[in-house]
Amino acid sequence: MARPDKAAAVAELTDKFRNSNAAVLTEYRGLTVAQLKTLRRSLGENAQYAVVKNTLTKIAANEAGITLDDQLFAGPTAVAFVTGDPVESAKGLRDFAKENPNLVIKGGVLDGKALSADEIKKLADLESREVLLSKLAGAFKAKQSQAASVFQALPSKLVRTVDALRAKQAEQGGAE
Repeated sequence: MARPDKAAAVAELTDKFRNSNAAVLTEYRGLTVAQLKTLRRSLGENAQYAVVKNTLTKIAANEAGITLDDQLFAGPTAVAFVTGDPVESAKGLRDFAKENPNLVIKGGVLDGKALSADEIKKLADLESREVLLSKLAGAFKAKQSQAASVFQALPSKLVRTVDALRAKQAEQGGAE
């Protein structure tokens, strides 16, 4: 039978996996406590960075319905549980790893789908959700402006065509 403290830790990790949009597993070997504190700050308010026990984390992930590769649980592991924008947290991890090569991104999960370290780096290269939404809104606005121009051009073209026909009729009628 599992010890109560381990059962509680598994339950807490399971809840974190279920309640987060994404989770990124990292190896933190060689980082100081001060560096870990800086990393936690760089992830923002929508992410929690926790050092975890590999066996308990693997059990919790399985209980949450997430299948992760066993290689992700080799060596000391910490998990960034992201409840907000996963791109922002992925950028924070990537930027911190550039400055501190001891932080190694192993892999993770996004909306229940397992991600490799390369996929997390690609996620970090995306623009933030707000920027993407503003670009989408700008594209919609541009298409609406183009449609309005087309709809406005049709009546004015019709008026010019009718005026040209009247003028032509007046010339032909005046000539005869």
